[in-house]
Amino acid sequence: MNQRIARRTLLASLAATPLAGWTQAAPRLDRITVAGWSKPITEVMPLLVEEDKGFYRAHGIDLQYVSGAGSADAIRNILGGQADVAFTDPGTFFAALDKGEKLRAIYDIYPQNVFNVVALQGSGITRPADLKGKKIGVYSLASGTRQALQVLLHSAGLAETDVTVVVTGLLNFAPLMQGQVDATAATDTGLLIGRRRGLPEVNVIEVGKYLPVSSDLFVVREETYVQKRAALQRFLRGYRDAAAWMMQRPEEAAQLAVKRAIDGTDPALNLEIIRLRNAASVSDLTRRSGLGTMDVASLQAAADTYRKLGLIGKPLDVAKSISQDLLPGRRGEPG
Repeated sequence: MNQRIARRTLLASLAATPLAGWTQAAPRLDRITVAGWSKPITEVMPLLVEEDKGFYRAHGIDLQYVSGAGSADAIRNILGGQADVAFTDPGTFFAALDKGEKLRAIYDIYPQNVFNVVALQGSGITRPADLKGKKIGVYSLASGTRQALQVLLHSAGLAETDVTVVVTGLLNFAPLMQGQVDATAATDTGLLIGRRRGLPEVNVIEVGKYLPVSSDLFVVREETYVQKRAALQRFLRGYRDAAAWMMQRPEEAAQLAVKRAIDGTDPALNLEIIRLRNAASVSDLTRRSGLGTMDVASLQAAADTYRKLGLIGKPLDVAKSISQDLLPGRRGEPG
């Protein structure tokens, strides 16, 4: 009897106390922090739904997002060590390289140029030359909208000093509608939101017609590229999966934006924004070679244009600062 009692006591003790090696530890996640050009808004939903979808955790990544007020903020945040990856436009990338920063572009987020300059119909502003002497709004002095404006001005032989640049804030067409500016630089999503908020008929000057180049890239410091190579590969797989999900399930993404994006209160508007971003995420090249593939020739042509127009001071060999080898599907990586 005593032996049976002792045996039951031992079994109960074993059941109540985990033995070393019997419990399975949670897998370790590598943290990757992305510095955005914006606050968490609907158009960056692939970076905002981790809590809901787990795209990055599935690849061993603990994703963090740092807000910014323009692409230059994103670059500053990786240079200052606050983030690993910058969500930035090519012009800001070129400007940093021009200053001697050691950077690499690793993924083309939006191969389509989504920037424009908008003026009210009746303003007489229909082409870049018409901007001379006018007050032009930009999201911020650190934003891609300012770079886009500079490109348009230089295409007409004008300089930024030939206009008055006014900071209007993100996606803000109120100054244009109220006559505080004559035109405003924006993105396709900004124009969409403006129209939904009562913006009247406008003339749209599309920057892509003057400079057909990607709108945004993921950029890292050279040191990060070397030291966090494996984690960056897995981050890009997670982003690729999130972007593909948004293309396949735009309605779900629009609903999740209601709770994840600061501007996401209207699911119908969210859906329109998401569809624009989905369209901007693909090109003939990415259809052939996969999401994120960078068009080196296009980026080189853009860098040459920036130098010709005086926006950067020295020639850049862009190929030396572009690395396609971290993209999903490259060098034996999963597709």
